[in-house]
Amino acid sequence: MKTILNVIWLILSGFWLFLGYVFAGLLLCITIIGIPFGVAAFRIGVYALWPFGYTTVERRDAGAPSCVGNVLWLILAGWWLALAHILTGIALCVTIIGIPFGLANFKLIPVSLMPLGRDIVPTDRPFTAG
Repeated sequence: MKTILNVIWLILSGFWLFLGYVFAGLLLCITIIGIPFGVAAFRIGVYALWPFGYTTVERRDAGAPSCVGNVLWLILAGWWLALAHILTGIALCVTIIGIPFGLANFKLIPVSLMPLGRDIVPTDRPFTAG
């Protein structure tokens, strides 16, 4: 079932959101300081491309650097990517068939705002990293 949902998601919004994350990642990778943020954008972009069957968990070993990084991320790219998820989610929730996809967009908002210190894991093993 998750494969069918992922294919429909890919057609409706996943590909365009993925392109947004790739664009943000490329912009952030221009400077050496932005490379970790660019890598985070690429990682979340893959999650935005194929979200069903995966979830995010907070890493226990993430400390103050990830908190500072999240603040910078929020200013540089987080607001724009979260806004894209909000607008896409509202547009998808207009129809009954699109409601699960709109909810998936809303599920991606927290990780698009603060991605550092989180791991993307399969839903069948939500407490293991990797």
